[in-house]
Amino acid sequence: MDLSNMSAPELRNLQDKIKQEMKKREHRDIAKAREQILAIAQSVGIPLKELVASGVRAKTGSVAVRYRNPDDESQQWTGRGRQPKWVKQWTDSGKSIDLLRV
Repeated sequence: MDLSNMSAPELRNLQDKIKQEMKKREHRDIAKAREQILAIAQSVGIPLKELVASGVRAKTGSVAVRYRNPDDESQQWTGRGRQPKWVKQWTDSGKSIDLLRV
């Protein structure tokens, strides 16, 4: 197929047809994958609900606060992730982070 000889409307039409065909194939591939997964689960005797549930991580709850700002007790930090500004300012001023421990 020589695209250089096609007009702009013909190219747009071709583009639309390609998009439609890609969607059809994607849906078909997903359906096929579902069937294969279900067949594998059934062949080893695993209920599909159990298979799906095992891939989902249960929420274990919140993490305990490890640090609290003595100047504003509403400012707390678990010690995970990026340090809050108030912790950074505290340590930059030469004070030990251990003084903030709860």
